[in-house]
Amino acid sequence: MRLKRAALLFSLGLLAAPALRAEYVVLRSGQRLKVTGYQVVGDKYRLQMGGGTVEIAAEDVVAIEPEEVFTPMPAQPVAKAPYRELVEAAAERYKVDADLITSVIAVESNFDPKALSPKNARGLMQLLPETAERLGVQNIYDPKENIEAGTRYLRELLQRYNNDLALALAAYNAGPERVQQYGRVPPFAETLSYVRRVKRTYEKSKSKPSAKASARPAALAATSQHRTGQSP
Repeated sequence: MRLKRAALLFSLGLLAAPALRAEYVVLRSGQRLKVTGYQVVGDKYRLQMGGGTVEIAAEDVVAIEPEEVFTPMPAQPVAKAPYRELVEAAAERYKVDADLITSVIAVESNFDPKALSPKNARGLMQLLPETAERLGVQNIYDPKENIEAGTRYLRELLQRYNNDLALALAAYNAGPERVQQYGRVPPFAETLSYVRRVKRTYEKSKSKPSAKASARPAALAATSQHRTGQSP
């Protein structure tokens, strides 16, 4: 009897334990639903969400992806951020604000050069292997190569969207095809959060006393002579 009772309490404890990580259910429409649990019921998915449960036809579910979570990094002066020399070199080469590059790295990988996401994005600026290959990267985990390629790609996006920082960041996160599909920042929770976090980090860096008052908010100072002619 004691064993049965102990087993029951253990089972209840598991049911009551909070989920360590949320997940995203990706629908065929492109919508991403943040859920804390799910189960298959016949030909439907029963999704557990913050406001309760909802059932979705299984054929409408494209994928179920774990939420990408990095441990928040304590605020620190930009001048002391890791890889600052590499960032400034890439900023000078591609005419992108160094503080923006640092902000993207902070949100993308929390300055971990070996970061690997569930979507197979890698390194400091979380490059996909196909993007890295197009940009000529030999070692995607090498901080210098990763920052150089990530900055070049970021510049391409800023140029593509006429210096609209929100659209450029959305394309960096969700892909240019999604921005083109919606004609705006895609309505994905992950992308909306990503754009807000990078912009907030970037704005904080610009609010520091040491920040230059003349810094351009859209972060791109390249003229037409710097264009590569390549589309992302």
